[in-house]
This record gives sequence, structure tokens and C-alpha cells, in this order.
Amino acid sequence: MKAPPARGWRRWLGRVLHPESLNYALTNHVPRVLLTHLMGRYSRIESPTLTRLSLAVWRCFADLDLSDAAPGHYRSLRDVFTRALRPGSRPFDPDPAVLCSPCDAIVGACGAVEGTSAWQAKGMPYRLEDLMGAEAARRYANARFATLRLTSAMYHRFHAPADMRMHTVRYFRGDVFNVNPPALKRIERLFCRNERALIEATLTEGEEIALVPVAAILVASIRLHAVDATLSLRWRGPHDIACDAHVARGQELGWFEHGSTIIMFVPPSWTLADGIASGQRVRAGQALWRRCRPRAKDDTPVG
Repeated sequence: MKAPPARGWRRWLGRVLHPESLNYALTNHVPRVLLTHLMGRYSRIESPTLTRLSLAVWRCFADLDLSDAAPGHYRSLRDVFTRALRPGSRPFDPDPAVLCSPCDAIVGACGAVEGTSAWQAKGMPYRLEDLMGAEAARRYANARFATLRLTSAMYHRFHAPADMRMHTVRYFRGDVFNVNPPALKRIERLFCRNERALIEATLTEGEEIALVPVAAILVASIRLHAVDATLSLRWRGPHDIACDAHVARGQELGWFEHGSTIIMFVPPSWTLADGIASGQRVRAGQALWRRCRPRAKDDTPVG
């Protein structure tokens, strides 16, 4: 790295040692795939003592709260990552004019898709063609989207946002960049470069929605119950996975094994619910989208 001018060295050092810059360097300028494989193996070691020690270290870096977790003993760190919750901990809004958040998350970029361009952060667009393929991109052109980031300490299971029929599951191999804000500001088309899945479903009104779970560094897998598959960097199965599953609002769809992101695409007849904005924390079951106008008989659903 070229040495900075003498007069500007303090400013340069401040930028280098800024927490956001350090976070980016430590989580992206490392052997990401290797670390992800190692984390997957480590998290599966069944040792209550090792698990307790790992949780103690984890709590030094994250606000881990297990108070709403279902009672039980954690034999491994994976058991903590994929923990279930006490019954009733995440009630789903029953209003049919609402689409619920599928997971606990921090809302990232959200709003309208312009043509087939969406945003991972301000000034950092990506094309739906690169995220989900050209055919699917056409179905969600000019739709609306919301980015939901799950931190490592959050509940990692995700659920159906409404009654729907899942009919498409497609897996995309890729990298495992961190998906936190420092990385999203610096790495172009990050979501399109990472390992991910495309889940498409039809609502009871005939409208199409899509969920795109995106893996990240240290995420060992994406579990999808409807296709009885655990999608990971070691997946050698088909790119397109046969699926035809009716799921009820709030039904569990799967889980991440660490923390990552889900991007949700909905028709333009839906708008973000009151109080939903970038930076807002949401919980699974909370109203995320609200129908902004009644669906007329001649409306053409997205897809």
C-alpha cells in the first residue's frame, strides 16, 4: 500500500482503523470458503462444555438472547444457531391484506424495483437477472423489494409470510462474502455473487412472490424443508429442485446455520407496512407489506 502524505497520515490511519474498515477487512480479506467449511464442522461438534465456552465468547461480541428459545439442552453450537422458539413467541399477523416478515431481521435496502434493478445499498445497484436469472427477473420487473438481514445472534429460522404454494426452488452456487453494511457499501453485486436460493410461490389470490435466501461467510447451509434438502457449498444436486408444496402463513420453511439475508419480492400492488424502513428491526410474523389497493379482477399478477 502506498504511504500516505505526511500531513495526512492521521486521517489515513483513522480511516484504516475505523471499526467499519476493520470489520470489512477481517471478514472479506480472508479465505472465506475455507472458514465457512471449518465453521460448519466446528458448529457440529457435540460437546456441552465446548458449546458453553463458545456461547460465552459469542456473548462478548453479540447481544445473544436465548430467553424465548424452546426449552432444551444445546449439544452443539449448531443447536443454538438453529434453535426453535417457545410456542407463541412469534405470532403471525392474520390479516389477509398483510404479508408478514418471514424472519427476525434488520431491514436493509427496500422500495421499488426500477425495471429489473434493485439496490443492496445507496449507490450500489444490482440486476435481478444476475440475482435470479433472466426468466425470473422478467416476472419481478417493477415489483417491490425488501432486504432482511439476520445477524448471528438472531433467531435463524424463516417462515411463510402468507398462505401460499411453493412451486420453484433454484440453487445458485457462489461466494460467501459477509453481507453486513460495510461489505454492501464496497462490493458490487454482492448478493448476486454469493451462494443463494430462489424460492417462488403463488399466493391464494394468484399473485407471485419470491424469497431469495442469501448465504454468507460462516453460514454452513440453507435448510429448506419443502424439498427436504440442505443447500450448501457441498451441494451436488440439481440446480432446479422439484417443488410443489402448500404452506400456511407462519409455517416454518427452513433455517440458516449462522446469519445472513433474505430478499423478498412482491407485486407493485403491495407497499411497505407502517413503520417499515431501512434500519428498522422486525420480527417474524410482523406486518412487512400491506396491500395498497384492492386487487381488481383484471389485474395481472407478477409472473
